[in-house]
Amino acid sequence: MSERIRTRPAREPRQPALLEADDEVATYLTDASRYPGGSAPRVYLPTSEGEVAWVLQHEERVLPVGAQSSLTGGAAPQGDAVLATSRMDHILSVEAGRARVQPGVALVTLQEALRERGAYFPPAPTYEGAFVGGAVSTNAAGAATWKYGTTREWVEALTVVLANGEVLEVRRGEVSAGPAGFVVETQDGSELRVPLPSYEMPDVPKRSAGYHASPGMDLVDLFVGSEGTLGVVTEIELKTLEPAPELLSVLIPCPSEAVGLQLVARLRAASQATWQGGDPCGLDVRSVESMDRRAVELVKEDGSDEAAGLSLPLDTALLLLVMLEMRADFDAAEALSDYDEDAPDSPVKRLLDLLAELDLLDESELALPSERARQEQLFAIREAVPTAVNHRVRDAQREIDGRIHKVGGDMIVPFDRFAEAMAVYRREFVEERGLDLVVWGHISDGNVHPNVVPTSHHDVEAGHDALLACGRALAAMGGCPLSEHGTGRNPVKQQLLRQLYGEEGLAQMRALKRALDPSGKLARGVVFPWEANP
Repeated sequence: MSERIRTRPAREPRQPALLEADDEVATYLTDASRYPGGSAPRVYLPTSEGEVAWVLQHEERVLPVGAQSSLTGGAAPQGDAVLATSRMDHILSVEAGRARVQPGVALVTLQEALRERGAYFPPAPTYEGAFVGGAVSTNAAGAATWKYGTTREWVEALTVVLANGEVLEVRRGEVSAGPAGFVVETQDGSELRVPLPSYEMPDVPKRSAGYHASPGMDLVDLFVGSEGTLGVVTEIELKTLEPAPELLSVLIPCPSEAVGLQLVARLRAASQATWQGGDPCGLDVRSVESMDRRAVELVKEDGSDEAAGLSLPLDTALLLLVMLEMRADFDAAEALSDYDEDAPDSPVKRLLDLLAELDLLDESELALPSERARQEQLFAIREAVPTAVNHRVRDAQREIDGRIHKVGGDMIVPFDRFAEAMAVYRREFVEERGLDLVVWGHISDGNVHPNVVPTSHHDVEAGHDALLACGRALAAMGGCPLSEHGTGRNPVKQQLLRQLYGEEGLAQMRALKRALDPSGKLARGVVFPWEANP
Protein backbone atom coordinates (compact mmCIF):
# COMPACT_ATOMS: atom_id res chain seq x y z
CA MET A 1 0.00 0.00 0.00
CA SER A 2 0.99 3.59 -0.54
CA GLU A 3 0.42 6.77 1.42
CA ARG A 4 -0.05 8.69 -1.85
CA ILE A 5 -3.11 9.07 -4.05
CA ARG A 6 -3.85 11.21 -7.09
CA THR A 7 -7.04 13.06 -7.87
CA ARG A 8 -8.78 12.94 -11.23
CA PRO A 9 -10.97 15.55 -12.94
CA ALA A 10 -14.69 15.33 -12.30
CA ARG A 11 -16.74 13.82 -15.10
CA GLU A 12 -18.94 16.31 -17.00
CA PRO A 13 -19.03 19.26 -14.59
CA ARG A 14 -22.26 21.22 -15.03
CA GLN A 15 -24.69 23.23 -12.95
CA PRO A 16 -27.33 21.12 -11.20
CA ALA A 17 -30.98 21.96 -10.59
CA LEU A 18 -31.34 24.91 -8.27
CA LEU A 19 -33.89 26.14 -5.71
CA GLU A 20 -33.83 29.80 -4.71
CA ALA A 21 -37.41 30.74 -3.81
CA ASP A 22 -37.83 31.34 -0.09
CA ASP A 23 -40.57 28.74 0.33
CA GLU A 24 -38.51 26.08 -1.49
CA VAL A 25 -35.33 26.81 0.45
CA ALA A 26 -37.21 26.93 3.77
CA THR A 27 -37.69 23.15 3.88
CA TYR A 28 -33.89 22.71 4.02
CA LEU A 29 -33.16 25.12 6.88
CA THR A 30 -33.29 22.67 9.78
CA ASP A 31 -32.64 19.04 10.58
CA ALA A 32 -34.16 16.63 13.09
CA SER A 33 -32.31 18.37 15.93
CA ARG A 34 -34.33 21.56 15.28
CA TYR A 35 -31.05 23.49 15.45
CA PRO A 36 -32.09 27.17 15.49
CA GLY A 37 -31.58 30.03 13.07
CA GLY A 38 -30.83 28.25 9.79
CA SER A 39 -30.30 30.19 6.57
CA ALA A 40 -29.20 29.34 3.04
CA PRO A 41 -29.00 31.47 -0.12
CA ARG A 42 -29.89 28.54 -2.39
CA VAL A 43 -30.23 24.77 -2.59
CA TYR A 44 -28.59 22.61 -5.27
CA LEU A 45 -30.03 19.22 -6.27
CA PRO A 46 -27.21 17.39 -8.09
CA THR A 47 -27.57 13.98 -9.70
CA SER A 48 -23.90 13.24 -10.50
CA GLU A 49 -20.32 13.83 -9.39
CA GLY A 50 -19.93 16.43 -12.17
CA GLU A 51 -22.78 18.48 -10.78
CA VAL A 52 -21.37 18.20 -7.26
CA ALA A 53 -17.98 19.34 -8.57
CA TRP A 54 -19.59 22.35 -10.29
CA VAL A 55 -21.14 23.48 -7.01
CA LEU A 56 -17.83 23.18 -5.16
CA GLN A 57 -16.07 25.13 -7.90
CA HIS A 58 -18.60 27.99 -7.84
CA GLU A 59 -19.64 28.39 -4.18
CA GLU A 60 -17.64 29.74 -1.23
CA ARG A 61 -19.51 27.73 1.41
CA VAL A 62 -21.34 24.45 0.89
CA LEU A 63 -23.22 22.18 3.29
CA PRO A 64 -23.84 18.64 1.99
CA VAL A 65 -27.07 17.18 3.39
CA GLY A 66 -29.00 13.95 3.00
CA ALA A 67 -32.31 13.12 4.68
CA GLN A 68 -31.53 15.82 7.29
CA SER A 69 -32.22 13.28 10.03
CA SER A 70 -29.19 14.59 11.93
CA LEU A 71 -29.70 14.99 15.67
CA THR A 72 -26.74 17.36 16.02
CA GLY A 73 -27.50 20.34 13.79
CA GLY A 74 -24.94 19.05 11.33
CA ALA A 75 -27.44 19.22 8.45
CA ALA A 76 -28.79 22.68 9.32
CA PRO A 77 -27.24 25.40 7.12
CA GLN A 78 -25.86 28.59 8.65
CA GLY A 79 -25.49 30.74 5.55
CA ASP A 80 -24.13 27.85 3.45
CA ALA A 81 -25.37 26.93 0.01
CA VAL A 82 -27.06 23.57 0.54
CA LEU A 83 -26.00 20.61 -1.59
CA ALA A 84 -28.87 18.13 -1.17
CA THR A 85 -28.17 14.55 -2.27
CA SER A 86 -31.82 13.45 -2.48
CA ARG A 87 -31.66 13.07 -6.29
CA MET A 88 -28.46 11.02 -6.10
CA ASP A 89 -30.63 8.06 -5.24
CA HIS A 90 -29.59 5.26 -7.59
CA ILE A 91 -28.59 1.77 -6.57
CA LEU A 92 -25.83 1.25 -9.12
CA SER A 93 -25.24 -2.47 -8.61
CA VAL A 94 -26.05 -5.29 -6.21
CA GLU A 95 -23.89 -8.38 -6.37
CA ALA A 96 -23.04 -11.22 -4.02
CA GLY A 97 -21.74 -9.58 -0.87
CA ARG A 98 -21.56 -6.08 -2.41
CA ALA A 99 -23.75 -3.09 -3.20
CA ARG A 100 -22.70 0.13 -4.92
CA VAL A 101 -24.97 3.11 -4.38
CA GLN A 102 -25.22 6.86 -4.61
CA PRO A 103 -25.35 8.71 -1.28
CA GLY A 104 -29.02 9.70 -1.55
CA VAL A 105 -30.28 6.11 -1.38
CA ALA A 106 -32.39 5.71 1.75
CA LEU A 107 -31.36 2.85 4.00
CA VAL A 108 -34.86 1.40 3.81
CA THR A 109 -34.60 1.37 -0.01
CA LEU A 110 -31.23 -0.35 0.18
CA GLN A 111 -32.58 -2.97 2.59
CA GLU A 112 -35.56 -3.66 0.33
CA ALA A 113 -33.28 -4.17 -2.68
CA LEU A 114 -31.05 -6.47 -0.67
CA ARG A 115 -34.00 -8.38 0.74
CA GLU A 116 -34.92 -9.43 -2.81
CA ARG A 117 -31.56 -11.23 -2.88
CA GLY A 118 -31.96 -12.65 0.62
CA ALA A 119 -29.29 -10.23 1.89
CA TYR A 120 -29.10 -7.21 4.18
CA PHE A 121 -26.87 -4.40 5.47
CA PRO A 122 -26.34 -5.07 9.19
CA PRO A 123 -25.01 -1.85 10.76
CA ALA A 124 -27.91 0.37 9.69
CA PRO A 125 -29.09 2.78 12.40
CA THR A 126 -32.56 2.56 13.92
CA TYR A 127 -33.97 5.24 11.62
CA GLU A 128 -33.88 3.65 8.17
CA GLY A 129 -35.21 6.78 6.48
CA ALA A 130 -31.66 8.12 6.74
CA PHE A 131 -29.55 8.09 3.59
CA VAL A 132 -26.54 5.86 3.04
CA GLY A 133 -24.39 8.96 2.57
CA GLY A 134 -25.44 10.23 5.98
CA ALA A 135 -24.65 6.86 7.55
CA VAL A 136 -21.14 7.02 6.06
CA SER A 137 -20.76 10.66 7.04
CA THR A 138 -21.39 9.94 10.72
CA ASN A 139 -20.10 6.35 10.89
CA ALA A 140 -23.65 5.52 11.90
CA ALA A 141 -24.43 2.50 13.99
CA GLY A 142 -27.39 1.05 15.79
CA ALA A 143 -28.68 -1.99 17.61
CA ALA A 144 -26.70 -4.57 15.64
CA THR A 145 -23.30 -2.97 16.33
CA TRP A 146 -22.88 -5.51 19.12
CA LYS A 147 -22.46 -8.24 16.52
CA TYR A 148 -21.65 -6.49 13.25
CA GLY A 149 -19.78 -3.30 14.07
CA THR A 150 -20.38 0.19 12.67
CA THR A 151 -20.77 1.47 9.12
CA ARG A 152 -17.00 1.92 8.90
CA GLU A 153 -16.32 -1.82 8.81
CA TRP A 154 -18.73 -2.26 5.90
CA VAL A 155 -17.42 0.46 3.58
CA GLU A 156 -15.19 -0.94 0.84
CA ALA A 157 -14.77 2.05 -1.49
CA LEU A 158 -15.75 5.70 -1.84
CA THR A 159 -15.81 8.26 -4.61
CA VAL A 160 -15.25 11.68 -3.04
CA VAL A 161 -15.32 15.16 -4.57
CA LEU A 162 -12.86 17.38 -2.70
CA ALA A 163 -13.35 21.06 -1.94
CA ASN A 164 -11.38 22.01 -5.08
CA GLY A 165 -13.81 20.05 -7.28
CA GLU A 166 -11.36 17.23 -8.06
CA VAL A 167 -12.21 13.61 -7.36
CA LEU A 168 -10.64 10.86 -5.28
CA GLU A 169 -11.46 7.21 -5.86
CA VAL A 170 -10.55 5.45 -2.63
CA ARG A 171 -10.64 1.69 -2.18
CA ARG A 172 -9.94 -0.04 1.11
CA GLY A 173 -6.49 -1.60 1.21
CA GLU A 174 -4.92 0.64 -1.44
CA VAL A 175 -3.86 3.78 0.49
CA SER A 176 -2.72 3.86 4.12
CA ALA A 177 -1.23 6.58 6.28
CA GLY A 178 2.51 6.97 6.51
CA PRO A 179 4.24 8.46 9.56
CA ALA A 180 3.27 11.96 8.42
CA GLY A 181 -0.21 11.05 7.16
CA PHE A 182 -1.41 11.05 3.53
CA VAL A 183 -0.29 12.83 0.37
CA VAL A 184 -2.89 13.84 -2.24
CA GLU A 185 -1.49 14.75 -5.66
CA THR A 186 -3.73 17.25 -7.46
CA GLN A 187 -4.25 17.86 -11.17
CA ASP A 188 -1.95 20.90 -11.26
CA GLY A 189 0.94 18.86 -9.86
CA SER A 190 0.80 20.24 -6.32
CA GLU A 191 0.56 18.08 -3.21
CA LEU A 192 -1.91 18.24 -0.34
CA ARG A 193 -0.13 16.90 2.73
CA VAL A 194 -2.77 15.61 5.10
CA PRO A 195 -1.44 15.23 8.68
CA LEU A 196 -2.67 12.38 10.86
CA PRO A 197 -3.88 13.38 14.36
CA SER A 198 -2.02 11.74 17.23
CA TYR A 199 -4.82 11.59 19.80
CA GLU A 200 -5.92 8.18 21.07
CA MET A 201 -9.56 7.32 20.41
CA PRO A 202 -11.59 5.48 23.08
CA ASP A 203 -11.52 1.70 22.68
CA VAL A 204 -15.26 1.09 22.42
CA PRO A 205 -17.39 -0.65 19.76
CA LYS A 206 -18.74 2.56 18.22
CA ARG A 207 -17.52 6.12 17.95
CA SER A 208 -18.67 9.16 15.99
CA ALA A 209 -16.32 11.62 17.64
CA GLY A 210 -14.34 13.74 15.23
CA TYR A 211 -11.86 12.49 12.65
CA HIS A 212 -10.84 8.86 12.86
CA ALA A 213 -7.12 8.55 13.57
CA SER A 214 -4.85 5.57 14.13
CA PRO A 215 -1.32 4.68 12.97
CA GLY A 216 -1.27 3.29 9.43
CA MET A 217 -5.01 3.82 9.01
CA ASP A 218 -6.76 3.31 5.69
CA LEU A 219 -7.68 6.42 3.72
CA VAL A 220 -11.29 5.18 3.47
CA ASP A 221 -11.54 5.58 7.22
CA LEU A 222 -10.59 9.24 7.09
CA PHE A 223 -13.76 10.10 5.18
CA VAL A 224 -16.07 7.76 7.10
CA GLY A 225 -17.34 9.74 10.07
CA SER A 226 -15.98 13.11 8.88
CA GLU A 227 -19.51 14.60 8.71
CA GLY A 228 -19.13 16.09 5.23
CA THR A 229 -16.27 18.38 6.26
CA LEU A 230 -13.53 16.82 4.11
CA GLY A 231 -15.32 16.00 0.86
CA VAL A 232 -18.65 15.12 -0.71
CA VAL A 233 -19.18 11.39 -1.19
CA THR A 234 -20.85 10.61 -4.53
CA GLU A 235 -20.58 6.79 -4.67
CA ILE A 236 -20.28 4.18 -1.96
CA GLU A 237 -19.45 0.50 -2.18
CA LEU A 238 -20.68 -1.49 0.80
CA LYS A 239 -20.22 -5.04 1.94
CA THR A 240 -23.51 -6.82 2.56
CA LEU A 241 -24.48 -10.00 4.37
CA GLU A 242 -25.92 -12.93 2.48
CA PRO A 243 -28.06 -14.76 3.35
CA ALA A 244 -30.00 -12.67 5.85
CA PRO A 245 -30.65 -14.63 9.06
CA GLU A 246 -34.08 -15.21 10.55
CA LEU A 247 -34.93 -13.36 13.76
CA LEU A 248 -36.71 -14.27 16.97
CA SER A 249 -37.63 -11.26 19.12
CA VAL A 250 -38.43 -11.28 22.81
CA LEU A 251 -39.59 -8.40 25.01
CA ILE A 252 -38.53 -8.94 28.62
CA PRO A 253 -39.74 -6.83 31.56
CA CYS A 254 -37.17 -7.04 34.38
CA PRO A 255 -38.16 -6.23 38.00
CA SER A 256 -34.70 -4.77 38.74
CA GLU A 257 -31.85 -3.26 36.79
CA ALA A 258 -29.46 -5.75 38.37
CA VAL A 259 -31.42 -8.73 37.02
CA GLY A 260 -31.63 -7.11 33.60
CA LEU A 261 -27.89 -6.48 33.47
CA GLN A 262 -27.23 -10.06 34.57
CA LEU A 263 -29.37 -11.31 31.69
CA VAL A 264 -27.59 -9.07 29.16
CA ALA A 265 -24.17 -10.16 30.42
CA ARG A 266 -25.09 -13.82 30.07
CA LEU A 267 -26.57 -13.30 26.60
CA ARG A 268 -23.39 -11.54 25.53
CA ALA A 269 -21.17 -14.30 26.91
CA ALA A 270 -23.29 -17.07 25.35
CA SER A 271 -23.26 -15.33 21.96
CA GLN A 272 -19.51 -14.79 22.01
CA ALA A 273 -19.07 -18.50 22.76
CA THR A 274 -21.35 -19.36 19.82
CA TRP A 275 -19.38 -17.13 17.42
CA GLN A 276 -16.08 -18.61 18.55
CA GLY A 277 -17.14 -22.25 18.64
CA GLY A 278 -19.88 -22.48 16.01
CA ASP A 279 -22.27 -24.37 18.30
CA PRO A 280 -25.47 -24.88 16.21
CA CYS A 281 -27.53 -24.83 19.40
CA GLY A 282 -25.82 -21.78 20.83
CA LEU A 283 -27.43 -18.40 21.38
CA ASP A 284 -26.66 -15.88 18.65
CA VAL A 285 -27.84 -12.44 19.79
CA ARG A 286 -27.88 -9.70 17.19
CA SER A 287 -28.86 -6.97 19.66
CA VAL A 288 -30.37 -6.11 23.02
CA GLU A 289 -32.26 -2.83 23.36
CA SER A 290 -33.05 -1.34 26.77
CA MET A 291 -35.57 1.06 28.29
CA ASP A 292 -35.30 2.24 31.90
CA ARG A 293 -38.11 2.57 34.44
CA ARG A 294 -39.00 6.13 33.40
CA ALA A 295 -39.10 5.08 29.75
CA VAL A 296 -41.59 2.34 30.61
CA GLU A 297 -43.70 4.87 32.49
CA LEU A 298 -43.87 7.08 29.40
CA VAL A 299 -44.80 4.12 27.22
CA LYS A 300 -47.63 3.26 29.58
CA GLU A 301 -48.77 6.88 29.91
CA ASP A 302 -49.10 7.08 26.13
CA GLY A 303 -50.75 3.66 25.83
CA SER A 304 -48.07 2.38 23.46
CA ASP A 305 -47.93 -1.01 25.17
CA GLU A 306 -51.71 -1.43 24.90
CA ALA A 307 -51.52 -0.48 21.22
CA ALA A 308 -49.21 -3.47 20.81
CA GLY A 309 -51.62 -5.73 22.69
CA LEU A 310 -49.53 -5.76 25.87
CA SER A 311 -49.75 -4.49 29.40
CA LEU A 312 -46.27 -3.98 30.75
CA PRO A 313 -45.92 -4.72 34.49
CA LEU A 314 -46.01 -1.56 36.62
CA ASP A 315 -42.88 -2.64 38.50
CA THR A 316 -40.72 -2.94 35.36
CA ALA A 317 -37.32 -1.43 36.23
CA LEU A 318 -35.64 -2.32 32.93
CA LEU A 319 -37.35 -3.40 29.73
CA LEU A 320 -35.23 -5.39 27.27
CA LEU A 321 -35.86 -6.24 23.63
CA VAL A 322 -33.65 -9.13 22.53
CA MET A 323 -33.20 -10.03 18.86
CA LEU A 324 -31.87 -13.55 18.38
CA GLU A 325 -30.64 -14.80 15.00
CA MET A 326 -31.79 -18.23 13.81
CA ARG A 327 -30.68 -20.53 11.03
CA ALA A 328 -33.12 -20.57 8.14
CA ASP A 329 -33.48 -24.37 8.48
CA PHE A 330 -34.36 -24.24 12.20
CA ASP A 331 -38.03 -24.55 13.17
CA ALA A 332 -38.32 -22.03 16.01
CA ALA A 333 -42.10 -22.45 16.23
CA GLU A 334 -41.78 -26.19 16.83
CA ALA A 335 -39.03 -25.66 19.43
CA LEU A 336 -41.23 -23.17 21.24
CA SER A 337 -44.35 -25.33 21.22
CA ASP A 338 -42.39 -28.38 22.42
CA TYR A 339 -40.51 -26.54 25.14
CA ASP A 340 -40.10 -28.16 28.54
CA GLU A 341 -37.13 -29.10 30.66
CA ASP A 342 -36.62 -32.32 28.67
CA ALA A 343 -36.88 -30.73 25.20
CA PRO A 344 -34.02 -31.26 22.75
CA ASP A 345 -31.20 -28.74 22.94
CA SER A 346 -31.70 -25.70 20.68
CA PRO A 347 -31.22 -21.92 20.73
CA VAL A 348 -34.86 -21.52 21.76
CA LYS A 349 -34.52 -23.95 24.65
CA ARG A 350 -31.36 -22.25 25.89
CA LEU A 351 -33.02 -18.85 25.76
CA LEU A 352 -36.15 -20.01 27.57
CA ASP A 353 -34.08 -21.92 30.15
CA LEU A 354 -32.12 -18.75 30.88
CA LEU A 355 -35.27 -16.67 31.23
CA ALA A 356 -36.81 -19.30 33.53
CA GLU A 357 -33.65 -19.42 35.66
CA LEU A 358 -33.87 -15.65 36.21
CA ASP A 359 -37.65 -15.83 36.82
CA LEU A 360 -38.34 -13.73 33.71
CA LEU A 361 -40.07 -16.23 31.45
CA ASP A 362 -43.70 -15.71 32.47
CA GLU A 363 -43.76 -11.99 31.68
CA SER A 364 -41.74 -12.26 28.45
CA GLU A 365 -43.37 -11.84 25.04
CA LEU A 366 -41.89 -13.77 22.08
CA ALA A 367 -42.32 -13.15 18.36
CA LEU A 368 -41.23 -15.96 16.04
CA PRO A 369 -39.38 -15.43 12.75
CA SER A 370 -42.65 -16.00 10.89
CA GLU A 371 -44.46 -13.38 12.99
CA ARG A 372 -43.13 -10.27 11.25
CA ALA A 373 -46.07 -8.08 12.24
CA ARG A 374 -45.67 -9.06 15.89
CA GLN A 375 -41.96 -8.33 15.75
CA GLU A 376 -42.73 -4.88 14.41
CA GLN A 377 -45.17 -4.32 17.28
CA LEU A 378 -42.51 -5.22 19.84
CA PHE A 379 -39.98 -2.93 18.21
CA ALA A 380 -42.58 -0.17 18.09
CA ILE A 381 -42.59 -0.15 21.89
CA ARG A 382 -38.89 0.66 21.85
CA GLU A 383 -39.45 3.41 19.27
CA ALA A 384 -42.32 4.78 21.35
CA VAL A 385 -39.81 5.99 23.95
CA PRO A 386 -37.98 8.68 21.89
CA THR A 387 -41.32 9.60 20.34
CA ALA A 388 -42.79 10.16 23.81
CA VAL A 389 -39.84 12.32 24.86
CA ASN A 390 -39.91 14.37 21.65
CA HIS A 391 -43.64 15.04 22.00
CA ARG A 392 -43.19 16.28 25.55
CA VAL A 393 -40.30 18.52 24.53
CA ARG A 394 -42.38 20.06 21.73
CA ASP A 395 -45.37 20.56 24.05
CA ALA A 396 -43.18 22.29 26.63
CA GLN A 397 -41.62 24.47 23.95
CA ARG A 398 -45.04 25.53 22.67
CA GLU A 399 -46.85 25.88 26.00
CA ILE A 400 -44.16 26.94 28.49
CA ASP A 401 -41.05 28.48 26.91
CA GLY A 402 -39.95 28.68 23.29
CA ARG A 403 -36.33 28.30 24.38
CA ILE A 404 -36.93 24.73 25.52
CA HIS A 405 -35.39 22.13 23.22
CA LYS A 406 -34.29 18.52 23.21
CA VAL A 407 -31.42 17.65 25.56
CA GLY A 408 -30.03 14.19 24.99
CA GLY A 409 -26.80 12.27 25.03
CA ASP A 410 -25.31 9.53 22.90
CA MET A 411 -22.78 7.82 25.13
CA ILE A 412 -20.99 4.49 25.34
CA VAL A 413 -18.82 2.67 27.85
CA PRO A 414 -17.25 -0.79 27.87
CA PHE A 415 -20.08 -3.09 28.91
CA ASP A 416 -18.37 -4.10 32.15
CA ARG A 417 -18.67 -0.43 33.24
CA PHE A 418 -22.31 -0.09 32.21
CA ALA A 419 -23.82 -0.26 35.70
CA GLU A 420 -21.39 2.48 36.79
CA ALA A 421 -22.40 4.59 33.80
CA MET A 422 -26.09 4.29 34.69
CA ALA A 423 -25.25 5.42 38.22
CA VAL A 424 -23.41 8.42 36.75
CA TYR A 425 -26.42 9.38 34.60
CA ARG A 426 -28.75 9.24 37.61
CA ARG A 427 -26.33 11.14 39.83
CA GLU A 428 -25.66 13.98 37.39
CA PHE A 429 -29.17 14.41 36.00
CA VAL A 430 -31.47 13.42 38.85
CA GLU A 431 -29.64 13.64 42.17
CA GLU A 432 -27.47 16.70 41.45
CA ARG A 433 -29.88 18.67 39.24
CA GLY A 434 -33.37 17.29 39.90
CA LEU A 435 -34.11 16.58 36.23
CA ASP A 436 -36.64 14.19 34.74
CA LEU A 437 -34.35 11.59 33.12
CA VAL A 438 -35.19 8.91 30.55
CA VAL A 439 -32.56 6.42 29.37
CA TRP A 440 -32.88 4.02 26.48
CA GLY A 441 -30.62 2.54 23.83
CA HIS A 442 -28.36 -0.27 22.71
CA ILE A 443 -27.41 -1.94 25.97
CA SER A 444 -25.71 -4.89 24.27
CA ASP A 445 -22.76 -2.67 23.34
CA GLY A 446 -22.99 -0.28 26.30
CA ASN A 447 -24.46 2.62 24.28
CA VAL A 448 -27.54 4.43 25.58
CA HIS A 449 -29.23 7.81 25.20
CA PRO A 450 -29.84 9.73 28.45
CA ASN A 451 -32.51 12.36 27.73
CA VAL A 452 -34.18 15.09 29.75
CA VAL A 453 -37.92 15.75 29.78
CA PRO A 454 -37.64 19.51 30.39
CA THR A 455 -40.34 21.74 31.85
CA SER A 456 -38.32 24.98 31.83
CA HIS A 457 -35.37 26.61 30.13
CA HIS A 458 -33.48 26.07 33.39
CA ASP A 459 -33.92 22.31 32.86
CA VAL A 460 -32.34 22.67 29.43
CA GLU A 461 -29.30 24.50 30.80
CA ALA A 462 -28.97 22.07 33.70
CA GLY A 463 -29.22 19.18 31.25
CA HIS A 464 -26.33 20.60 29.24
CA ASP A 465 -24.23 20.78 32.40
CA ALA A 466 -25.16 17.20 33.25
CA LEU A 467 -24.13 15.98 29.80
CA LEU A 468 -20.71 17.60 30.16
CA ALA A 469 -20.27 16.08 33.62
CA CYS A 470 -21.27 12.65 32.30
CA GLY A 471 -18.85 13.06 29.38
CA ARG A 472 -15.94 13.61 31.76
CA ALA A 473 -16.91 10.67 33.96
CA LEU A 474 -17.47 8.26 31.05
CA ALA A 475 -14.20 9.23 29.35
CA ALA A 476 -12.43 8.31 32.61
CA MET A 477 -14.05 4.86 32.32
CA GLY A 478 -12.66 4.40 28.81
CA GLY A 479 -15.97 5.37 27.23
CA CYS A 480 -16.88 7.85 24.51
CA PRO A 481 -19.45 10.66 24.94
CA LEU A 482 -20.16 10.79 21.18
CA SER A 483 -21.11 7.35 20.01
CA GLU A 484 -23.49 7.26 17.03
CA HIS A 485 -24.84 10.64 15.98
CA GLY A 486 -21.71 12.70 15.43
CA THR A 487 -20.88 16.18 16.69
CA GLY A 488 -22.45 18.49 14.13
CA ARG A 489 -22.95 22.12 15.13
CA ASN A 490 -24.33 21.32 18.58
CA PRO A 491 -22.29 23.42 21.05
CA VAL A 492 -22.60 20.87 23.87
CA LYS A 493 -21.44 18.04 21.63
CA GLN A 494 -18.56 20.18 20.40
CA GLN A 495 -17.62 20.82 24.02
CA LEU A 496 -17.78 17.07 24.70
CA LEU A 497 -15.37 16.56 21.79
CA ARG A 498 -13.04 19.22 23.22
CA GLN A 499 -13.16 17.52 26.63
CA LEU A 500 -12.34 14.18 25.02
CA TYR A 501 -9.28 15.24 22.99
CA GLY A 502 -8.29 18.59 24.48
CA GLU A 503 -7.39 21.77 22.62
CA GLU A 504 -4.42 20.05 21.01
CA GLY A 505 -6.67 17.38 19.57
CA LEU A 506 -8.99 20.03 18.11
CA ALA A 507 -5.98 21.85 16.65
CA GLN A 508 -4.90 18.62 14.94
CA MET A 509 -8.37 18.18 13.44
CA ARG A 510 -8.30 21.75 12.14
CA ALA A 511 -4.89 21.16 10.55
CA LEU A 512 -6.21 18.03 8.83
CA LYS A 513 -9.28 19.83 7.48
CA ARG A 514 -7.23 22.81 6.33
CA ALA A 515 -4.98 20.50 4.30
CA LEU A 516 -7.95 19.29 2.22
CA ASP A 517 -10.18 22.36 2.49
CA PRO A 518 -8.00 25.46 3.05
CA SER A 519 -10.85 27.99 2.93
CA GLY A 520 -13.29 26.05 5.09
CA LYS A 521 -15.70 25.65 2.19
CA LEU A 522 -17.27 22.37 3.27
CA ALA A 523 -19.62 22.17 6.27
CA ARG A 524 -17.98 25.11 8.01
CA GLY A 525 -18.56 24.99 11.77
CA VAL A 526 -19.51 21.30 11.76
CA VAL A 527 -17.50 19.13 14.23
CA PHE A 528 -15.56 22.20 15.47
CA PRO A 529 -15.72 25.99 15.00
CA TRP A 530 -13.87 27.23 11.93
CA GLU A 531 -10.98 29.61 12.52
CA ALA A 532 -10.17 31.75 9.50
CA ASN A 533 -6.79 32.83 10.87
CA PRO A 534 -5.39 30.06 13.09
